[in-house]
Amino acid sequence: MAQLVDEAALRLGEFLPFRLSVLSNTISKQIADRYQADFGLTLWQWRVMAVVGEMPGVSASDIVAQTAMDKVAVSRAVTGLIAQKHLERVVASDDGRRSHLHLTASGQAVYERIVPLAQAELARIATSLTDAERSQLDAILEKLARQASPDRPLW
Repeated sequence: MAQLVDEAALRLGEFLPFRLSVLSNTISKQIADRYQADFGLTLWQWRVMAVVGEMPGVSASDIVAQTAMDKVAVSRAVTGLIAQKHLERVVASDDGRRSHLHLTASGQAVYERIVPLAQAELARIATSLTDAERSQLDAILEKLARQASPDRPLW
């Protein structure tokens, strides 16, 4: 007897969150393989460095909020970056339970080397889109982000 296809079944290949996740993970892995090979950084470590490079003095909690990364992943990335001497933690003077993260000189040097690589990879991927398609994609992502998180901007 032939098995009937349940019309209510979830088809992951058509499910937007799944598609966005797989696309994001695929693109991120391509870039992360380079960070790992050239700089010994995991994807999560690079994401932490990128946030700290853009917002020096940010806390680990702020990174969790900014990136939607799991707090365990952020904690491990911070610990690894401190061990690699790319990041330093400075205890807040007004609250000893809170600390601020800063790139060290070596962390800043790595950051400055990776940024052009990341931008070049984005440019390579974006060549598959016309200028109009890139604008349209940006508008669609903004619209989806506002719908998914109406109370706070995602980026």
